[in-house]
Amino acid sequence: MLDGSVKDRGRQKPPAKGLSGILQSKDSDSEVVEDSLRAFAYLRGIRDRAAAVEFRFLNGNSVWFPYAWLGTCHFNPSEGLLIKFSGDLVYLVLVKGSNLDQPLADTNSNLTSSGLQRHRIVWMREMNEEEIRQVGETGPTIDRIEVAEFQSHDDLKAWLEKKAPAFLN
Repeated sequence: MLDGSVKDRGRQKPPAKGLSGILQSKDSDSEVVEDSLRAFAYLRGIRDRAAAVEFRFLNGNSVWFPYAWLGTCHFNPSEGLLIKFSGDLVYLVLVKGSNLDQPLADTNSNLTSSGLQRHRIVWMREMNEEEIRQVGETGPTIDRIEVAEFQSHDDLKAWLEKKAPAFLN
């Protein structure tokens, strides 16, 4: 039975004095820090990486995709953000909203290039109409997230033609 975390076990037996200057500390000042907006949450540390990204829907359901499955991401301001995950099947996630690539006020971070590209987005969520009104043009909003899975390229192409034709080149 495990009754302590790895962090606790490390504190029970300190390293030899000669190693203390070499070993890195895992104290609270090195813990991962997450910031969140109404539309998404991201990891603040430059070297921090998330294992997966969660998509939260207005109905309370969620789905997670591991970043190891992340494929291409396409951003088109008029269509949204199209994210491809390849695992047991191919999955497309279509994120519709506004200001999706806008840098956040107190940082250079954004959802697209410094967020998804660097595996720092922890979750994204659909926002209700009131939340979207409150954010207005001051920040990113997510109106809708659609997730679809595909077994064939023809099915994928047909879905894109119907949902987001601008992503077909």
